[in-house]
Amino acid sequence: MIKEVIGTGETELEALADAKAQLGLGEDDEVEFELIQRPEKKVLGLFGGKEAKVKVIVKETPGDAAETFLKDVIAAMNLTNITVEVEKNEDNAVFNIEGDDVGYIIGRRGETLDALQYLTSLVANHVDNSYFKITVNTGNYREKREKTLEILGRKLAFKAIKTGKKSSLEPMNPYERRIIHTSVQNVRGAISWSEGEGSSRHVVIGPDPKERRRYSKGGRSGGYNRRGRGDGYSKRPAPNPDRKPIDESNGGGLYGRITNTD
Repeated sequence: MIKEVIGTGETELEALADAKAQLGLGEDDEVEFELIQRPEKKVLGLFGGKEAKVKVIVKETPGDAAETFLKDVIAAMNLTNITVEVEKNEDNAVFNIEGDDVGYIIGRRGETLDALQYLTSLVANHVDNSYFKITVNTGNYREKREKTLEILGRKLAFKAIKTGKKSSLEPMNPYERRIIHTSVQNVRGAISWSEGEGSSRHVVIGPDPKERRRYSKGGRSGGYNRRGRGDGYSKRPAPNPDRKPIDESNGGGLYGRITNTD
């Protein structure tokens, strides 16, 4: 995206500084410019005279457009105790937001933060219609959220194996649903799938029917809780002996509204 502004001032330097200010640049930022009009002094200090005019043309990068948009949105939210640290690269940019009011930036279960990242990505990728990755974070919120979802997925996977019932989570975005699915895949005997459309799409975790039939060989019934003889569950080796045990005592602090269904 090309941005062009014309600055004016009593001198060429003042006109150039005016153009930089319009572009949000500092006085020390280097730019290419074109002198459109030289200044002319007034006759007798009273009549005529012209200001200097300078035209500056800059190509706005996706990262620059994203930074401008994100800071404008935060300013419009009237959040004064906020700082934005920016790390821009050739094909991506990371914005880390800090301050006393970050709770407003995060929103309910990160919904506001996700919305900001989505909208900022739209702005960045509109600059030259090429893929430019945007990450908007605050502290290590996203890392904590990902860990929480991983624990939630594994906890409900073990619960499905134990009870033989499925659990439905609340709607999540595609990124968070993928975290849940990946976590469940690491627990043999449980499966996950998505149901619903649009904003109502959510993950369901339940027992794997194939594993259930395998454990029930020899005429024993009762799912995964019974330990029968012969080909039953008790003789099966652990599917992943190196897997670390899950601490289920922290379940009360997990994200997600869970409802059990038959």
